Amino acid sequence: MLTYYSDDHHLHHGKCELIDGQLMPCFEKPQRADHILARVKARQLGEVRAPKDFGLAPIERIHSKAYLEFFRGAWARWQEQGGKGDLLPFTWPARTLRRMIPNDLHGQLGYYSFDGGAPITAGTWQAAYSAAQVALSAQQEIANGAHSAFALCRPPGHHAAGDLMGGYCYLNNAAIAAQAFLDQGRKKVAILDVDYHHGNGTQDIFYQRSDVLFASIHGDPAEEFPFFLGYADELGEGAGEGYNFNYPLPMGSSWDTWNAALEQACQRIADYGAEVLVVSLGVDTYMEDPISQFKLDSPDYLAMGRRIAALGLPTLFIMEGGYAVEAIGVNAVNVLEGFEGA
Repeated sequence: MLTYYSDDHHLHHGKCELIDGQLMPCFEKPQRADHILARVKARQLGEVRAPKDFGLAPIERIHSKAYLEFFRGAWARWQEQGGKGDLLPFTWPARTLRRMIPNDLHGQLGYYSFDGGAPITAGTWQAAYSAAQVALSAQQEIANGAHSAFALCRPPGHHAAGDLMGGYCYLNNAAIAAQAFLDQGRKKVAILDVDYHHGNGTQDIFYQRSDVLFASIHGDPAEEFPFFLGYADELGEGAGEGYNFNYPLPMGSSWDTWNAALEQACQRIADYGAEVLVVSLGVDTYMEDPISQFKLDSPDYLAMGRRIAALGLPTLFIMEGGYAVEAIGVNAVNVLEGFEGA
């Protein structure tokens, strides 16, 4: 399986995030991708290539130009103001406030963010831009006839909506790739999100559309981040009604429970008649993940890969979460090897 990867991810290395009422060292850090890359090479999964540059146009198919302009220029504005440290929001347009875009940098940051977990640093824009190019490069391989490819993206993307960052995510790599498939002639694309946390950004982007089916298996948002999206009764709206499927599971869920949800999600994808599959590959479902509460073990990821392969679809894997850094390479590559060996 061909892997695309960019060293530019090292340019994004936030010092802190707001979690549990404290400014904590970021769980989303460069070592995550480094460990996965090392495992890809150690297991001789296949060739590792640098991405091509497809420019902003395919990113603009998902993200608004106003949001991209803000994100691209935020760090320079912060420096012009004499800012020190990471740029983090401290105010948000909550329910009783107007949803307007102020002129001030911090007001705009609050408008374009939904939490304090997506710090902007000097290299964040370039890292996120390159991650999107990684996804697009792997997508092109499948468009050109490959049965599978792995986009080793960092930072991740599935929490980012069309004009919203948060949850370590800035550009939605899975959505950008799915849209590229559609723009190149595919009629039905499925996205399977196996990250512990619900892919709220991906759901929002495609919620009113029938050309992308979204299925997500995740921690119950009544108890788990992102809290405000990911419930089972969210089935899509308008043209998208019946094309969104959430499988929220209780904390402590192990493989048997999780696998039952995977079976349901895979059946939905098969019934939909998807032409191609995008997998938002989060491995924070692992039993030792520091910020997640499922109990999957490393061998379970081999079984996960085999079940996804049974769909028989051209499949693009896009890296999302996973914060047990020492195990992340084994678990991510196990999914890929399970898929390849099926």
